[in-house]
Amino acid sequence: MRFAVYKSPRGPGLAIALPAGEFRGIDESDAMFPGRLEELIAEGTQALQAAGERLASGRRIDPQAVEWLPPLSAPGKIICVGLNYVDHSIESGFVPPNYPTLFARFSTSLIGHGAAIRRPEASIQLDYEGEMVAIIGKAGRHIAPGKALSHVAGYSIFNDASIRDFQTKSPQWTVGKNFDGTGSFGPIFVTSDELPPGGKGLRIQTRLNGQVVQNASTSDMIFDVASLISIISEAITLEPGDILVTGTPSGVGMARKPQLFMKHGDVCEVELEDVGILSNVVADDVITAQAVNQ
Repeated sequence: MRFAVYKSPRGPGLAIALPAGEFRGIDESDAMFPGRLEELIAEGTQALQAAGERLASGRRIDPQAVEWLPPLSAPGKIICVGLNYVDHSIESGFVPPNYPTLFARFSTSLIGHGAAIRRPEASIQLDYEGEMVAIIGKAGRHIAPGKALSHVAGYSIFNDASIRDFQTKSPQWTVGKNFDGTGSFGPIFVTSDELPPGGKGLRIQTRLNGQVVQNASTSDMIFDVASLISIISEAITLEPGDILVTGTPSGVGMARKPQLFMKHGDVCEVELEDVGILSNVVADDVITAQAVNQ
């Protein structure tokens, strides 16, 4: 099943993506609304299945007439993995790690498909990073690798847009990875039964203004989804709705000669095979006097 969260003039709602690109959905204000996606994920596979069947009989959604929201707008944890492809580790000047390079994003950085990635006034070094997302569906701690994929509800797409000079201001990367409006997520959440186990073998490609800048397979990850879940859960209880942003392949703008950073008016697309396309325009984040005083 393939779900998406939208906002229309009638309010927010949940949609299902059907074959041939058709979307059908039900608004939250409707008595037939099956529940928010985070609630359905927590309830499990049967709840998602029942919701999909109900949504398939909902009203037709014009994808051009709604605002697509992140599949989960406020995940409990957004755990990102850096340097998870060998070539990207090397281009970034690092030895490929023998333990995942983990950092956190915050939900205030999240935007949806079609929204503007915001380039801050403080920097021109806004970089793209196309990534696959694994969404946790079942809680656990000390999860064995062989059982890890049973904790995954499904997969989505992320553009982990990074402010490179802020990322390198300190040994940890938190600030450069958390500017508002830089974490693009969605639009489709695909349940795990629709994809290969662990999302392995899927082509992931990033395009900037139509030019392919990243092109790899998720099989190239150093730490696959099962390994990440097992390793992370040694320390942290994973809960339904937590998301793992699994790392980006080589080709980032910072490593290019000359460097290639996103600017106002650019369009960045991340395509994940059998999942969809996440597309965003880039816009300068102009700070107004009103915003400063808030």
